[in-house]
Amino acid sequence: MIDYETSTAFLGEWGRFQQQVFFLLCLTIIPNGFTALSMVFLADTPPHRCLIPTHLNLTAAWRNSSIPLEVDWSRGGALVPSKCSRYNLEDVLSFSETGLMPGVDVNLSNVATEGCLDGWEYDQSVYMSTITTEWDLVCDDSWKNPLTSSVFFVGVLTGSFISGQLSDRYGRKIVLFVNMAVQTVFTFIQVFSPSWAVFCALFYIVGVGQISNYVAAFVLGTEMLGPRVRTIFSTAGVCLFFAVGYMLLPVFAFFIRDWRMLLLGLSIPGFLFVPFWWLIPESPRWLLSQGKVKEAEAIIRGAAKKNRIEPPPTIFSPLQKELQSEKTTAHNICDLLRSPNIRWLSLTLWLVWNTLSVAYYALSLNTSNLHGNAYFNCFLSATVEEECFSS
Repeated sequence: MIDYETSTAFLGEWGRFQQQVFFLLCLTIIPNGFTALSMVFLADTPPHRCLIPTHLNLTAAWRNSSIPLEVDWSRGGALVPSKCSRYNLEDVLSFSETGLMPGVDVNLSNVATEGCLDGWEYDQSVYMSTITTEWDLVCDDSWKNPLTSSVFFVGVLTGSFISGQLSDRYGRKIVLFVNMAVQTVFTFIQVFSPSWAVFCALFYIVGVGQISNYVAAFVLGTEMLGPRVRTIFSTAGVCLFFAVGYMLLPVFAFFIRDWRMLLLGLSIPGFLFVPFWWLIPESPRWLLSQGKVKEAEAIIRGAAKKNRIEPPPTIFSPLQKELQSEKTTAHNICDLLRSPNIRWLSLTLWLVWNTLSVAYYALSLNTSNLHGNAYFNCFLSATVEEECFSS
């Protein structure tokens, strides 16, 4: 509405109402930060090797030599125990029972190898458990680990397409809170995942809710705030609070080393946003676009009261006449490709956004693979992001 800014100019730019909307909407972004990057700790792969059953009557020498050594180029060519194979246990048991010594009486290079038929044993010095250790997403099943993140981001892609359409139809506020509930509740349900497939299915839904929550909060803030504050909110506000959530992730993960308990801890903050339903109003712009002039005017009058400003007797009457006289035109995503200028701008923005997103998540999701402490690396990455947005 071209007259909306003029009609609501009496509210000012930074009264108590605008401050409340600004900070409450920014707070709703915090869970998005730790949800989007939770895979850094949920799916990290600790050092592992084939499990040698404890009931086997092996000498200490053969138990210590039952895993073949392989060259690890990531460690400068050092020899390390194989992660995915072991010497054939029947042969090893036979050598052990006859008193032969590995490397002395038996040339280990001539001993047959086999896969980890009894599972794996994982180093628990950093994590008590992750989804990788829970469902053995290593060796032949190692492809499932990155696929888990991909499933989440397919959910994000789905939410990106539908969240705008839903908020245009049902309202910004209802879409915001429904998707906050989706993100929170399904993260909580993930705690009880009985299998990797169920975990992925739930993670997809979490991805849909995560981005839909972000988009709805972003749109609601930009529509309710004045031009100057709107710019700060959309460029720095939401990004800073996303980074706050990112910073909280390694803090949660440092104290909660079990993946199920970590998910439980990450889901609990979402329930704290329930009272926000009574504190964040619907977008007056959206209400006007739906012809709900009285509801929009009631919100603006409430804002004026909060800002201790006397509103004019009539606020949207001219807009109401305009709404009654003009026909409503339905729009969809195809409108972004209709005219040459909009088509070129849309394609350029899609390319830039895709490039930035790939680079951002490629770096952020791999902090646990960097040299040093995984928790410190993640926290440092979030701190740098926070500093960049605040500068």
